[in-house]
Amino acid sequence: MRVCFRSSVKPSQIPEYRSRHAAVWPELLRELKAAGWNNYSLFLADDGLLVGYVECDDDFDAARARMALTEVNARWQAEMALLFEDGAQSPDQGFLQLTEIFNLEDQLSAATASGDNHQPQKEQS
Repeated sequence: MRVCFRSSVKPSQIPEYRSRHAAVWPELLRELKAAGWNNYSLFLADDGLLVGYVECDDDFDAARARMALTEVNARWQAEMALLFEDGAQSPDQGFLQLTEIFNLEDQLSAATASGDNHQPQKEQS
């Protein structure tokens, strides 16, 4: 399952957020992988908009639940909470999941499977 989500880092905390993610704790990295988080990336805009992408072995809620059971995740989330706009909740619980509406590979596979070779017609002058 592919998942994209967004959140907001406090603009004043962007340098600290970048610094902490430049060298994430190895124990946390191993737990993420063990919990089924694959191809996980974070993207941060200059205004604090945070966009994440992850591929999960199953659904995103199950992957987050497995991480919530780990002690290292509890420590990481507590430290990260101070950097987010909504510090009242754990940052990983505040992710707003976005709905995927297009994927190139999925549509190419579907078109190939259906035998659709449709090419746009060139305009005649």
